[in-house]
Parts: sequence; C-alpha cells; structure tokens
Amino acid sequence: MNQSDVLFKKFNSSKLDLKNRIVMAPMTRFFSANGVPTTEVAEYYARRARADVGLIITEGTVINRASASNDPNVPHIYGEESLEGWKQVVNRVHEEGGKIAPQLWHMGIVPYMKNWRPSVPMEGPSGYINPEQKSGIQMTEEDIQKTISAYAEAALNSKNLGFDAVEIHGAHGYLIDQFFWEKMNKRTDHWGGKNIGERTHFAIAVIKAIRKAVGEDFPLIIRLSQWKQQDYTAKIATNPKEMEEWLLPLSEAGIDIFHCSQRRFWEPEFEGSDLNFAGWAKKITHKPSISVGSVALTSDFLGTFKGESSQPNAGSIEQLLNKMQKNEFDLIAVGRALLADPEWVIKVKNNNIHDFKDFKKEYLKTLF
Repeated sequence: MNQSDVLFKKFNSSKLDLKNRIVMAPMTRFFSANGVPTTEVAEYYARRARADVGLIITEGTVINRASASNDPNVPHIYGEESLEGWKQVVNRVHEEGGKIAPQLWHMGIVPYMKNWRPSVPMEGPSGYINPEQKSGIQMTEEDIQKTISAYAEAALNSKNLGFDAVEIHGAHGYLIDQFFWEKMNKRTDHWGGKNIGERTHFAIAVIKAIRKAVGEDFPLIIRLSQWKQQDYTAKIATNPKEMEEWLLPLSEAGIDIFHCSQRRFWEPEFEGSDLNFAGWAKKITHKPSISVGSVALTSDFLGTFKGESSQPNAGSIEQLLNKMQKNEFDLIAVGRALLADPEWVIKVKNNNIHDFKDFKKEYLKTLF
C-alpha cells in the first residue's frame, strides 16, 4: 500500500460521492468574453476530469447582479448564452467521468480590473472597499433581498444544468465575507452586528434561499477564509469559540461541506493545536471539510499575483498525507499545481512526484 493511497479512497457522504479525495480549487481565469464560457473553457476542465480529479470546482461565476463582477471576462451563471456555455462544460466533464460544481460569486466592492466599469456602482454591506476607504454604495434592504434571490436563481440554474453540487464563495474579502468582517460591515441593522454570530445573517439568508431552491438532497459547499485580499493577516475567528459562533449557524442553515482556504494548508489555525482551518471546521460542525493552500508548491499564491513562479515541494505532500491519514479533514483542493499540469493527480497516484512541473506565471495567460 502506497502512502498516497489515502488520497485515492472514495469519498462518500450523504449527498456527494467522489472517486477520490482530490478537488480542483476554483481559480479565476478571465477567458469567458462577455461572461460566456467557451469551448476552450470546457476543454480546460475536461482535461482535468480525464486525468482523475475527483471534483472540479469552477472559477467564480457571477450571479445576476449588475455590480457583481469587476471584469467582463469573468463567466456568468445567468443568461441564455452563458448557461449554454456552462452546459457544454458540464457535459464535457461528465463525458470524461468527472464531477463538477460551480462557484457562485458576487465580488462586493473591490477594485476594478483594466479600464472596464459595470453599469452601476459596486455594492457592499457598508460601502467600504477596504477598512479605511469608502467606495461604491451601501446595499439597501431591496438590494440585499434581490441579491439573495440572485444567489438562489444561480443555484437553481446550476442544478438544472446538471452540475453535481454548488459552492458559495464566502471567502477572500468578497461580498459574503465583507458581511462577516467587522471592519467592512459597520451596519447597525439586522445585517450587521457586534459579533460574528450576528454578522452571519446575510450568509444564512443566502444559504436558506439556495436550499429552498435546490431541495434538501443537492450538495451545498461554502468556501471561507480568515485572510482577506484587503488584509492577509485578518481573523474572523480568533479562537475556537468564535469559530463555533461563525460556522455552526452556517451548518444549521444547510451547508454540507466546508471549504477552508488558507495561504498554507499545513499551518495550525490556533495556538495549542495542530489542526488547520479545515480541521477545526470538521471538529466543530461534524461535517466534511476541504483544505487548501500551497499544496505541492514552495510559495503561496500571493507570489503568483506578483508574477513569481513556484517550484514543486515534495515536503508539503508528506505533510498533507500525514494530516489526511489522521482524518483531520476529508478532501484537499489543489490550485496552481493542477493549473500547471492537468496530469498532476495521475502523477501522485503513480508516485511520480519527481515529475511535478513548476508553476510559471505564463500559465495564467492561456488555457491548456
């Protein structure tokens, strides 16, 4: 028995069955002109499915709100053309024996990309683009209700297209995460609050609306993070008690799997325990969790934004296998390593770790 066999055990939960424990992490690619996924996008995902990725989580795909996106080349999960594009993606992945979930996305208030602007100002809980600066608009009650409905519509669209699950993007300083974070959510109504439990109300409303739209048996994942694009050192939960106040309401609202984003998956979340974020999520909620963060690479993804390359890191694979053998979390999401090499999963399975490819910044400029 190879040590890596733990990655290739089947995953069976009450709502989702996978052939192994490896997930393709969502990575924004900017190759869907006017929000429409192309044949090239479909083949990009199909290659990973053919090479034995257990579950593909797509790049973020934006819901039907005019201000939900900061770039016209990010895909939509609404509109006839975009949905036809996603249907092609789903069909190709299924033809290759894979499973796939879209990541439902509203960016909130973030910097614009290139020279493009949406037709209306970007929207957020309190009108902040970062903790010190206002931009865009504070969402009205009507804005909030329409956004919740747009999430539910996107989830139902996804189910009708044949996706195997959906993931809500609630991480990295985007809209839902802006409601979680006290430095960006300064509201004094039902959607604000002095503690994290109160600031989960928007996410809970989104989850419940999605659950009502798709039914009880459709798998629902949420991606969460402590760090934010506005502050890499931010902490929503500074201790296990606060993490309970954050995660348990989301679990009770209908989340089936917690996808816990870290810059480096091997780092403990709290002092005094070796558990990482995904480990704590599983311990607190008793539900499956996905870990992610710099798997098999020497540097974290922040270097990617600076144009840096990254080399394979066999040591992180050993740390990963050790944690999974301890059953600390259930699934591992892999991003840049799979972007660089569609055959990455097969190489792990065959113990060809020395054949791993470097991640190069040039890979961001093309789909392959």
